[in-house]
Amino acid sequence: MKIDLNCDLGESFGAYTIGSDTEVIKNITSANVACGFHAGDPLVMAKTVATCKALNVAVGAHPGHPDLVGFGRRVLDVSPDEAKASVMYQVGALNAFCVANGIKMQHVKPHGALYNQAGKDYALAKAICEGVKAVDDSLILLGLAGSAMLTAAKDLGLQFRSEVFADRGYEDDGSLVKRGKPGAMITDEAEAIARVIRMVKEGVVKTVTGKDIEIHADSVCVHGDGAKALAFVASLKAEFIKNGIVLASMK
Repeated sequence: MKIDLNCDLGESFGAYTIGSDTEVIKNITSANVACGFHAGDPLVMAKTVATCKALNVAVGAHPGHPDLVGFGRRVLDVSPDEAKASVMYQVGALNAFCVANGIKMQHVKPHGALYNQAGKDYALAKAICEGVKAVDDSLILLGLAGSAMLTAAKDLGLQFRSEVFADRGYEDDGSLVKRGKPGAMITDEAEAIARVIRMVKEGVVKTVTGKDIEIHADSVCVHGDGAKALAFVASLKAEFIKNGIVLASMK
């Protein structure tokens, strides 16, 4: 049994440092690198891609809404054309650093509110996938398990992978519990790890109401901006090894 372990990275910008990217990168197989709209800047993008290359970790673009103040987590009303162009712009920007480092970008994973909106809005999901395909039709679209993004990717002939979250609560329909609501974040490390192992091995997850729903995991997301992020990633990786689960990138 194999699983990809991904993390949202490159979220520092200017004088602000967020996360311990280099240490986290040592424990994952794929990195979702912020492209400057919700977080990150050109220097951070350059450094993050170079670090991923040095540590043999696959690189993906992490495009989000143009919302530095809200960290891309505020819902914006964007048209499909605007979403497509925005994704093309951000993926193209990160790809420049991949080309400069002599590596091939592996995937694209939308960020925050854009990710959640596209999880249910097929027109938005389709626009995102069209943007990805326009830049490079060999890229993998990484999206929420069971979401409209994966349906759109399939319809457009894009490769896609199903993502689950280590530290997020799930609604009965398979969507993520909105941040700020009770049960949105799984703060107990042991509980989060047990949930991940169950998602990977059994294909089920317990929702915020206590109901078991089916879920497919190709890749597990851990967040790199928390105070205990590094320790959690290391613990999760150790538990994968204990359960005979091999870590491997999406390719």
